[in-house]
Amino acid sequence: MNASSVPGSTGNDRFNEVLSLIHGARQQAIRAVNTQLIELYWQVGAYISRKLEKAEWGDAVIGQLAEHLAQTQPGLRGFTRPNLFRMRQFYETYRGDEKVSPLVRQLPWTHNLVIFSQSKLPEEREFYLRMAIQEKWSKRELERQFKAALFERSVTQPAKASAALTQTHPSALDIFRDAYMVEFLDLPGAHAETDLHQGLLVRLKEFLIELGRDFCFVGSEYPLQVGGRDFALDLLFFHRGLNCLVAIELKVGRFEPEYLGKLDFYLEALDRDERKSHENPAIGVLLCASKDDEVVEYALNRSLSPALIAEYQVQLPDKRLLQAKLHEFYALDVAQEENTESTGYSHKT
Repeated sequence: MNASSVPGSTGNDRFNEVLSLIHGARQQAIRAVNTQLIELYWQVGAYISRKLEKAEWGDAVIGQLAEHLAQTQPGLRGFTRPNLFRMRQFYETYRGDEKVSPLVRQLPWTHNLVIFSQSKLPEEREFYLRMAIQEKWSKRELERQFKAALFERSVTQPAKASAALTQTHPSALDIFRDAYMVEFLDLPGAHAETDLHQGLLVRLKEFLIELGRDFCFVGSEYPLQVGGRDFALDLLFFHRGLNCLVAIELKVGRFEPEYLGKLDFYLEALDRDERKSHENPAIGVLLCASKDDEVVEYALNRSLSPALIAEYQVQLPDKRLLQAKLHEFYALDVAQEENTESTGYSHKT
């Protein structure tokens, strides 16, 4: 941690270590308080749930409990009637789920409220819990990802990648997406590549959040020199988890197969002239306004480079349409499982 990242730092190097210790202790204290608060809400929710299940209490008693707490504990916050019912729902949603219940204690109550109130499936709740912890999303960003239907897209629209990518970077498909939301750019329907490029640079923080936490910005119009000629790569990033450079080429039209040739060329130049000895081969991403999945499949099938084809979308998707696709996806999966059981055969993909 450098001096500028420590709250209250004045740039005096003599005291930076002490400031770092104070900041670290504060962060640990905040996490400890949050864990205890979530545990308290869990226990209160469990208590209310048991009382209601045994018919010892009716719903009206919850309101009486809230009034009693407000009168006897005037400084106590968060124990209103609606919140007490949410604590009960919180407990009943996760009780018995030994895999997921530890995760809820790693997130603030506001994040947990968003996740268990907006998720429709257990898989969706687990997905957002893990992503919120991994990406350290703010409440606002978490809500944005729900609006962007990230779970539905991740299940029904996996990233389109070459075989070379899955071989050199097996975990890459868990990191990259089939589509990236850039609605924060406020781009009109008809826009030029320079508009997209400059918009991403101006709103780089938001774009980095959309890409994922481990992406680090390296440069724009990154210069590459090959055979005495100068070339410029649209955007260059580094991914800490994959330990490799990530080249992003922007196209405001639909994907065309010939775009892959230029991307392959850039990746070769990066690997030969820019890659450090301890780094993995570079990955290329073609970010296009639209793509035909069959054309993408044909193009990537013969590609020898670790590359992906993705879309950028200037508006958030129709979530209801994606939820319908998700329902169809799960229905088809269930039908296939039932067919496998009825025939007595099984297969693994």
